[in-house]
Amino acid sequence: MTALIHALTAYQQTQPGPSQGNPIGYFLPFALIIGIFYLMIIRPQSKRQKAHRALVSSLEKGNQVVTAGGFHGTVHAINEETDIVVLEIADKVRVEVNRSSISKVQKKD
Repeated sequence: MTALIHALTAYQQTQPGPSQGNPIGYFLPFALIIGIFYLMIIRPQSKRQKAHRALVSSLEKGNQVVTAGGFHGTVHAINEETDIVVLEIADKVRVEVNRSSISKVQKKD
């Protein structure tokens, strides 16, 4: 019986274990998942943020805009220090909104 145990122990020692594999093979799937995640989610989102920053920074008095809340109005004034935009949404009706809440510029007057 002890000879059988010694033979099994010797056989187990000669078999490659999980720690003897190629480490690149273990990390390659994770690297692929991270790469796909970057290309499908992070990169498009950063492009949208960059485009929105450019849109918001190019606002001028007289632009017709749409806010994130759905207000359509004309830019009446812009306070650069506080990033507040005064929109005229009807004749002599003006509201203040944050500059970042402007979602679209429709056209210039």
